[in-house]
Amino acid sequence: MSKKTEHFIKEIEIKNFKCFENFKAEGFGKVNLIGGKNNVGKTAFMEACRTNIYANNVGHFIVALVKNKNSRETLNYYNEYTQNSTISFLDRFIKIPLSTIKYVNIKSNIRETIFTPLDKDGIITYQCEIDNKEFFYNPNENMLIPQGNDNISLITTYGLSNSDIVQRYASLQKADKENYLNDSLSVIDISISGFKIIEDKPYCKLGNQYIELTELGDGTQQFIAIILSLFQSQDGTLFIDEIGNGIHYTNLDKLWEIILTISKEQNVQVFATTHSKECIESYARVAKKLEDEEITFIKMTRLDDGSIIAGVRDYDMLQYTMSDGHEVRGV
Repeated sequence: MSKKTEHFIKEIEIKNFKCFENFKAEGFGKVNLIGGKNNVGKTAFMEACRTNIYANNVGHFIVALVKNKNSRETLNYYNEYTQNSTISFLDRFIKIPLSTIKYVNIKSNIRETIFTPLDKDGIITYQCEIDNKEFFYNPNENMLIPQGNDNISLITTYGLSNSDIVQRYASLQKADKENYLNDSLSVIDISISGFKIIEDKPYCKLGNQYIELTELGDGTQQFIAIILSLFQSQDGTLFIDEIGNGIHYTNLDKLWEIILTISKEQNVQVFATTHSKECIESYARVAKKLEDEEITFIKMTRLDDGSIIAGVRDYDMLQYTMSDGHEVRGV
């Protein structure tokens, strides 16, 4: 019996969200790779999908909106917040990001979400609509304590923090898949013989000693982040920005084999961005090898009038495109 896929986003309509004024796309699969030129909206598209699927209540809706802003400006926010003690946590991480957001409407097969700033006598409040139910949020009066949605995961271009890795490793342990992670790491780097959490920090074993993960290459960190996040996202959704970060092209096939295999076993829908032709070719090649037809390639294109469209190619169309030698990179 096939696993339920009601949580999969199959179509979306985005109005007035970042670079999207009036955007529609449909036909998404289990694993979706997003390509296109720089600054064409690949990350913004994922953020819109994540905001919509995450917003099962007003707290999650607000959190998703501000996280979109904060995740892109992690370094700036950290520097400004630590160097300027007059800026409160509430101002820096909630009120300031919200003040930059105008009317937004994101509708998918999951739900419809609308965000509207309201200014009455200089007092700013926010009207949120989730499937026609209205909620109002005032950051000066309402505390945000969202619960749940742990299986909707994100890996930004910065990767995962140590605390994120520790948290997601627990999901791997619950599935008794520690050996799977170790075996996968040994394939991409024969010098790595194990992975452990030691005093709340991730370590890899090289030879006879354990070395902090942050001391190793970006590729190793990315592999670990993706494997842990796939198990964390069971029956949910995983978003990965620039999936090939730090990964040598010779390891791309192994990466896609892991993603396609675990996403099916754990019932995870995946959205990932790339600007790499090699990554796209590997994706198509491995899907063909595994006979996995639940994939799509989404090519984002900006038209002369400034609008953005998405060409969604299913398994058959992607394989035809690759075999016929057509350009898919778009960068």
